[in-house]
Amino acid sequence: MYGFFPTAFKTPNFMRWLLGAVLAVGLQAQAVAQENGTRDEAKVMVDAAVAHIKKVGHEKAFADFTDKSNKDWQKKDLYVFAYDMKGVNVAHGANDKLIGKNLIDLKDPNGKLLIQELRATAQKGEGWVEYDWPHPQSKKIESKVSYVRKTEGFDGFVGVGVYR
Repeated sequence: MYGFFPTAFKTPNFMRWLLGAVLAVGLQAQAVAQENGTRDEAKVMVDAAVAHIKKVGHEKAFADFTDKSNKDWQKKDLYVFAYDMKGVNVAHGANDKLIGKNLIDLKDPNGKLLIQELRATAQKGEGWVEYDWPHPQSKKIESKVSYVRKTEGFDGFVGVGVYR
């Protein structure tokens, strides 16, 4: 049964340790997965953001989306971002230093014109865009997919991304 293990590893204590290590890694992976938002959660957050813009107006909504203490717009590693159609950032739940900057020519680490692609998708109404982006918690570049939707009453779009 344990023929592929050296003799020293065939003891019951080692096998219990190995099983415990495997279980610990599995539980840690599950905990990390629970800290990450899902595609469904991202889409629900975009729906809520669009409704919030209609309810309070875009200026107040953008301030709310950017306010890191407002937990309605900061869940797990999910946050709302918004751009006008010229590529100017008007709200960003993870990095308020981007607000007011025209990022239309911003590229992800792979050279993808990120804001242009998000805008093109939003101009169709809504959709998903894949790219790489720094994770707000780890600061490491990770694969991400964002759901974006064009907004009414403001010439722009909102989005929420999921790190994969």
